[in-house]
Amino acid sequence: MSRTYLSHIDSSIEKVNPGNYRKAVFILHDQLNLDAWPSWIREEKPLLIFIESAEKGNSLPYHKKKLIYLLSSMRHFALECAEDGFPVLYHTTEEHYDDALQEILSENKDLGLTFMTPSEWDSRERLREVKDSFEKRVEEIPNNFFLADAEEYKEKVAGGWVMEYFYREMRRKTGYLMNGDQPEGGEWNYDEENREKLPKNHPIPKIAETEVDEVTQEVIDMVEEWFPDHFGESNNFTYAVTRRQALYRLNEFIDERLDEFGPYEDAMAQGEYDLFHSHLSLYMNNGLILPKEACDKAEEAYENGSARLNSVEGFIRQIIGWREYVRIYYEGMMPEVREANHFDFTNKLPEMYWSGETKMNCMNECLKPVIKKGYSHHIPRLMVLSNFSNLTETDPRELNRWFHLAYVDAYEWVVLPNVLGMSTFADGGVLASKPYVSSGNYINKMSDYCKHCEYKISKKTGEEACPFNYLYWNFIDKQRDTFTENGRANFMVNMFDKRDEEDKKAIWESSEKFLNELNRS
Repeated sequence: MSRTYLSHIDSSIEKVNPGNYRKAVFILHDQLNLDAWPSWIREEKPLLIFIESAEKGNSLPYHKKKLIYLLSSMRHFALECAEDGFPVLYHTTEEHYDDALQEILSENKDLGLTFMTPSEWDSRERLREVKDSFEKRVEEIPNNFFLADAEEYKEKVAGGWVMEYFYREMRRKTGYLMNGDQPEGGEWNYDEENREKLPKNHPIPKIAETEVDEVTQEVIDMVEEWFPDHFGESNNFTYAVTRRQALYRLNEFIDERLDEFGPYEDAMAQGEYDLFHSHLSLYMNNGLILPKEACDKAEEAYENGSARLNSVEGFIRQIIGWREYVRIYYEGMMPEVREANHFDFTNKLPEMYWSGETKMNCMNECLKPVIKKGYSHHIPRLMVLSNFSNLTETDPRELNRWFHLAYVDAYEWVVLPNVLGMSTFADGGVLASKPYVSSGNYINKMSDYCKHCEYKISKKTGEEACPFNYLYWNFIDKQRDTFTENGRANFMVNMFDKRDEEDKKAIWESSEKFLNELNRS
């Protein structure tokens, strides 16, 4: 891999000879915070190794902004480490990073290597092969970027232990929003207060934009040359790429948006893609912000009266509850869960997921920010994009792949549980208690999308009807065995069966026509 686009790195970091060192630490692109590493690393300042791999970048057609974010963040972190007195080897390779490590260790017989357990399965397998090849010269240390010990919980979670009880245990362990053994305010969960539709003309604070510096510009130029056909757009890159910038984003969220995060957590609005969401997942998922830091700041905001309890509880639950829970699910279910497909769907992903072109306004609004920014908040992901994929009988593994490559904050450990476990019910009910599907009524309730759509939410079947309406009942009918077995959802089958035959026929015909005419990639 050419170093043409590494001039800032090469001019700022003194070239090192790995043969002059006895200890080295390999740092992956999602482990960019020395505060999560053992203290001896800061004290002894071993050689730090960073590797950019063309093969890794091409393993999926990752969103261009995702590649820019990850590579620019890693380069900035390497530069900061060099400024702090660490010897740094910033290596590039056409191959995978484990091949590069094998080569470095083979050429430097006295060099010992430490790596932290990767959060993703494939990276872990690759690095353990390196460890096996060099026996005592390579050490693996536990991943310290999470709050919960996966080994303690993974069997329970894989066995169906629900997130709510895991979350309560985490609240007790961490002490967040607790009064002794009882939750602050008397309730563990304030979701009932967090389902408001955004009022018309409600003011929404804008998220700060980070200017592109020389390092990031080099990455942008490289991504355009090396990965020209990848998904998404590279222009207008505004994400934070250093820890200092990310912490500014954290403070900005706490000060300007946390208080109203809760009430409008599930809301969607035409042309408004950020609302009061934090946009911090991408920074937590590569280490620029640690989860404890985000929770500490949120709890402090509640204690000083600047943010309401339901907002703070909802935010902390996303981190110590859901984020930790899905990571443990991943540890307990891999690798077999990769092929989960409860409904045995085999259809390709609809073409609109790649192009964004569709008459369905809700889909257009939810795909637009993904193509432009590699982002949308959790309700578009769950209740629009995943919902539509399921209702159109799309292979959940195809959707999982798309989420993995399309979102800047996506890693397999977080995407796979959310897609194959939560949103598509592909695991058959290990993670979610029922399939997350809905008609257009939910979208209309939580957004203003339907007013701007060519389809009519009031119509249930026919050419002008919202496709979500008839596709939903068609799905209920076709997957009645799953719904009948589920105590929470079997009434939906009963509701369908009570419809008159003419109504059922219209649902079947509208669905068949739509599905047959749907363009797929």
